[in-house]
Amino acid sequence: MNARLISRGFHGRRQEPAEGKNLPPGQYLVEDFPVLSAGPTPHTPLANWTFTIDGEVDEPKRWTWEEFQALPRETITTDIHCVTHWSKFGTVWEGVSIDTLLDGVETAASYIVAYSDGGYTANLPLEDMTDGQAWIAYAFDGEPLEPEHGGPARLLVPHLYFWKSAKWVRGLRLLGEDEPGFWEVRGYHNYGDPWKEQRYWGD
Repeated sequence: MNARLISRGFHGRRQEPAEGKNLPPGQYLVEDFPVLSAGPTPHTPLANWTFTIDGEVDEPKRWTWEEFQALPRETITTDIHCVTHWSKFGTVWEGVSIDTLLDGVETAASYIVAYSDGGYTANLPLEDMTDGQAWIAYAFDGEPLEPEHGGPARLLVPHLYFWKSAKWVRGLRLLGEDEPGFWEVRGYHNYGDPWKEQRYWGD
């Protein structure tokens, strides 16, 4: 990891794993919500915010913030696991399922690249984004998602390490071939399964 790309203060307060909880190997629990960012925090006015699905699709789709808020929303309670070894249990989010966003989209793509304000990208297999596995989240603990945690909206893919849940997300690009994202080209694992400790190339 290139420490110069990481915001200060992301380490969190180490806690002992709770008895009976299912914690991935190499992880420890935190009660707070540590902050890790690859650069400064963008602040996009909601009047200028849009979300787009493009790439290898029959027709691109695009929503304004108001249109996005009108889509069916879900409440998600899930554990999250950061590659820097902290985990947080029982986090509560609100947002729109990727299944809802892809409804009616015709594509032969097998991969997605999420792209964000600030130039961040994260690559994922399409099969890891569907069937109730991923969302675009805009609320946390009943409040609008704060910019330091990816607000106004971030990708939420809780079964993978949290760097795959791209902050400040503005769109999904569907591709026929995999395209490594920001951290993947800097040595992070291409997939990022916390249960297999897939942190870096070769893991």
